[in-house]
Formats: sequence, C-alpha cells, structure tokens
Amino acid sequence: MALKYIDYNRFQSTIIDHNQQQFARTPAPARMTDTRHTIAYLFTTFPKSSEIFLQREVFAMNRRGARLRIYSLWGGKNDFLGLPVRTFNKWRLLELLWIIPWLAITRWDVFGILLRGLLTRRPPSWINFWENMLGAGFAGVFHREFKKNPPALIHATWSGAPATAAWCLSRLNAIPYSAAAHAYDIYEHGGDWWLNEKLATPLFIHTSTAMAKQSLIARGVRPDLIHVIRRGLTVFPPARPLRPERRASLRIVSVGRLVEKKGFRRQLRIYAALSEAGQSFEARIIGEGPLLNELKQLATALGLAEAVTFLGTLTPDKVREQLAWADILLHTGVVARSGDRDGLPNVIPEAMSAGVMVVTSPVAATTEAITDGLTGLVADVETPDAWVTALRRLATDDALAETLRAQARHWAEENFDAHKNAARLHALFAQALP
Repeated sequence: MALKYIDYNRFQSTIIDHNQQQFARTPAPARMTDTRHTIAYLFTTFPKSSEIFLQREVFAMNRRGARLRIYSLWGGKNDFLGLPVRTFNKWRLLELLWIIPWLAITRWDVFGILLRGLLTRRPPSWINFWENMLGAGFAGVFHREFKKNPPALIHATWSGAPATAAWCLSRLNAIPYSAAAHAYDIYEHGGDWWLNEKLATPLFIHTSTAMAKQSLIARGVRPDLIHVIRRGLTVFPPARPLRPERRASLRIVSVGRLVEKKGFRRQLRIYAALSEAGQSFEARIIGEGPLLNELKQLATALGLAEAVTFLGTLTPDKVREQLAWADILLHTGVVARSGDRDGLPNVIPEAMSAGVMVVTSPVAATTEAITDGLTGLVADVETPDAWVTALRRLATDDALAETLRAQARHWAEENFDAHKNAARLHALFAQALP
C-alpha cells in the first residue's frame, strides 16, 4: 500500500515545528514504487498527543520516500493527516478462540515459546502483561493478512505491544523486523516482560540515548544491533538576546507529565527554598497527570500559590511560546519506585536550541546533553540549596549565561537536527530492505 505525501499545510499548524516550510521545500528522494519495499509501522496508539516525536518520525520517513503501512494496536484515529491508519478492532480478539488452537497444532514452534513463557515467568506488572497479550493477540488476528500481503519489514515503535506483535509476526511469516527501545520499555518494573527475546533477532534496534544502549548491552543484547539516533528539530528558532530583567525576577518553566519520575514534588521544594532565599521568580509547569491535585495542594502548603502556575497540557505551539517567555527550564527527574526514569526528554534540547538555560538533575540521560558548566547546570534534587545557588548564578552572571546558551545551541545543532537524524534512521531502513 503506497501512502501519499502528507499535506504539509495541514500539518504545520498542529504538529511539526514552526517555520517548517523550509523542511517541506526540501527535495524529497524518489518514492519507491516496488511493493517489496513496504514497511509495516506498528504503534501502541497513533497518533497520540504526548508522542509527537513519533508523529515527526512518520512525517520524516514518509517525506524521505519510505512506503509505510501504519497500524495502531490500542487506540488512535483512522487517518493521520491524509494517511490511512489501520486501527485494531478489539472485538476481533474473539477470533483467537479458534486461532489459538489452530496455532497450537500447526505452529508449536511459535506458540510453544509463548506458552512456556506464560507458565514459567511472572510479568513485571499487570499493565505490561496486557500490553504483551495485546501484541500477541494482534499477531494472531493479523498473521494471515501479513502472510497474504507481506511487507518487506515490520517496525515496532515501542518494545511493548508493538514489538511483541512484530516478533510473533516475524516468527509466523518469516518477515524481518526492527524495533525501537525507549526508557519505559527498559526500566519500568525492571523492563518489559519479553524484552530480551524481542530484541534478540531484529535487524536493528533504534534508541535515542547512549544510556539506553548501555542498559540493553548489560541485558545481553548484541551491541552491533543497537543504533543511537536522537530525535530532532527541523527548523531551529532564531537566537534571542539574554533577558537582563531576569535579575529582578526569574522566569522558569518545566514541562512533563505529572508523574513520579519527573520529580515535581522535589521541584516545588526547590521553589520554596528559592523563595526563602529572597529570589523573586515566576514558575510555570506544563503538563497533566495523576499527581496534579497533590502537587497543587503541596504548592499551596509551601506558600507558592502565587509564584507557581499549573498550565495543564498545551499544544506544541503554545509550549514554544512558553519557552520563548522563559529564562530557564528546570528538569527534576528522578528514578521512580517502579524503576522508570526519563531518557533525554525532547523538551531539553528544544529549550537548548531556543536559548533557554537548563538546570537538570543528573538522573537518566539528561547529562548526555547537559554538561555541567558547559551546556547547562546539573544539581542533585535532594539538595534544594544547590538549585538555589545554580538559579541565582544564572540570574546574575551574564558571562556564564551567555556561555551556556552558546554551547547549548551548538550541541543541539550538532545532535538534535531532524534532517541529519531522519536521514540516519531512513538509511537503516534502506539497508534492511531487499
């Protein structure tokens, strides 16, 4: 199934970065017309507002001439800006009532692996159990369709349900597959239930941080399969001057889901310490999540109701407006009790490219972008005084602020350029195709 080009004029106002007309005008490679070059792209939910990086990826791959068949296993929409998306009707899982016995008889080489796993190991969580069952169920329902009209490659955008589906479909129909591995897949409750099996035989594994690569190697995954390719911006915002008025009052922004691993409880205590130290500031927290009410109550208890504003979920354009307003981005990531943690949140290099100084905790892969004293400042979330010192330095030391902004912009241009990174990912697909 050949997909038409995305209507860029419809896309630019919602997903892709501002001023991306330049990207749209970039000559695209010749579109492949051989159906043997089709890539089946498997998502958990697509499109999803909190996973804009995956929407950019589809845009970039389509723009570079890749032939995509998009499947969304859990939710999403039937259309992505003119591109068809195959959604999985869960009623079709009833077909497994006769598909499972048939597979048990005819394909024990596949079914037996799944059954032995079910009987001999416990899933790390019920959520992960059902994610893997969803992927296996999708493979059972769709394996005949993939056999009748096989793509050249199946690509799983997550190592949860999509990778389970890709792994099973590959075994059932001898179709090669590739997979992406994100921080959630690797660390939540010790990692995905079937992670090692699913990442043992793909043609390649795409991850966006060196931390993730090292963690996968430590699990026994072959190093030569793992490729670190970061996300990126298609157009970098123009440089803006340092705001001298920050000395009187700092403007601070933080972006992320209101969940444990983002460390917002500690962030509020940092703001309380900053207020107690006499530093005037205004902080804005962008995001929704299960901790919203608790965080609002804590802010009130700490006397921060006037200084800290919870803005909720914003569109990408509105987030960029907040970055344009801010002097500093705070990221207070921690390792959650479940083991989950951030990789390198996209908002960090986006802030770096926009001239917003970054102060981050040293948890996870944030220090792959933020080198203390060079591209930003790093502080331990358990020591609020260290954050107060860092923030006051950025408020008063123009030379340091300008050095950090210049070096951060340079890092972003070298490492977070969507043109370069999309070309690298596309090259992996091209090497994998017949």
